[in-house]
Amino acid sequence: MTPVVEARAVAFRYPSAASDRRAFALDDVSFALSPGEIATVIGPNASGKTTLVRLLSRVLVPVRGTIALEGEDVARLVRAEVARRVAVVPQDVPAGFPYTVEETVLMGRLPHGPGRFFETPEDRAAAVAAMAATEVTALAAEPLARLSGGERQRVILARALAQRPRLLVLDEPTAHLDLRHQVEVVALLRRLNAESGVTVLLVSHDLNLAAEVSHRILLMAAGRLVRTGPPDAVLDATLLESVYGCRIAVDRRPGSHRPEVHLIWPPRATSSPGARPPRAT
Repeated sequence: MTPVVEARAVAFRYPSAASDRRAFALDDVSFALSPGEIATVIGPNASGKTTLVRLLSRVLVPVRGTIALEGEDVARLVRAEVARRVAVVPQDVPAGFPYTVEETVLMGRLPHGPGRFFETPEDRAAAVAAMAATEVTALAAEPLARLSGGERQRVILARALAQRPRLLVLDEPTAHLDLRHQVEVVALLRRLNAESGVTVLLVSHDLNLAAEVSHRILLMAAGRLVRTGPPDAVLDATLLESVYGCRIAVDRRPGSHRPEVHLIWPPRATSSPGARPPRAT
């Protein structure tokens, strides 16, 4: 089965001044996501999570290695073709975004007809289906700025679904949301994955969210992929302590038996976060 996305020995370095010896670099990142898989990228700040998302969506280009979408090298695809296959859901939209919910969702159809000025019946059908899937149909005429954080997050997700992507990438999908809205977003992602089979890649600081929704977790640190595997294999207390530099305990949730991560107080440092981690296993 051809992976939806595959990174092969990908490396990237941001331009820096000659005197800057600490310029961030991504080094030798390799992984593949199968159709219908939910995976979460975790890791401390400055570990490479955002850079990885930008590489997958061709905002950035690797200096070494390749990224393939359904077996095709991203470097050989025009940006509109990448956008038709990969939809990115940011944490939020800019303040004062002056569009209604329906107008915002229809923007997801732009990659399917770049340069045209009017929506086709197919575009409108895709937008209607996306709003129904995310349960924002009743808000179609509402200005986005008037919505709550949870409602706005569902609208941005609807815009991504209207693209009809093969890969859905979400950057901190529960950031800035209260507990109820976090639960709603998690439930929605599970339902969308089960109903449509879309491959989902989350980027999150929430290790327990990763444990709850993921088939597989990718742990990054200092620009490297430290470990990939099911939650049980990656959410290991000793490994997490070495990467995050703090004391951590991992228990099992009653019923599901999924890993549950806790900080141990007082927070005596065990190592310096961002230090060069072990090679990926």
